[in-house]
Amino acid sequence: MPDPVEPLVLDLLEWIGARPRTHAEALEVWRTSCPRLPVWEEANARGFIDHLHEPGEAAVVMLSPAGLERLKDAASPPPALDRTSATDRTRAETAKPAT
Repeated sequence: MPDPVEPLVLDLLEWIGARPRTHAEALEVWRTSCPRLPVWEEANARGFIDHLHEPGEAAVVMLSPAGLERLKDAASPPPALDRTSATDRTRAETAKPAT
């Protein structure tokens, strides 16, 4: 069974990836009380979000290197499957004229 949180984690990463967000903004939008969909908590536990708090400034969240990599991997199309059977490949090789 697919992980029901994964698509939501990717949505969160895309949202934060667009620009750094304040911690308060991220919690307001992504915190949930549903124990089955802990999107914010799961993204943090997986190390996808970095937190930065400069003195006198609002705390900011941004994608960590792992979060950037996960978002990049999700955007990449899956590799094409080679649906040619081994038998078909052998036939194609033996049918080539000898040079």
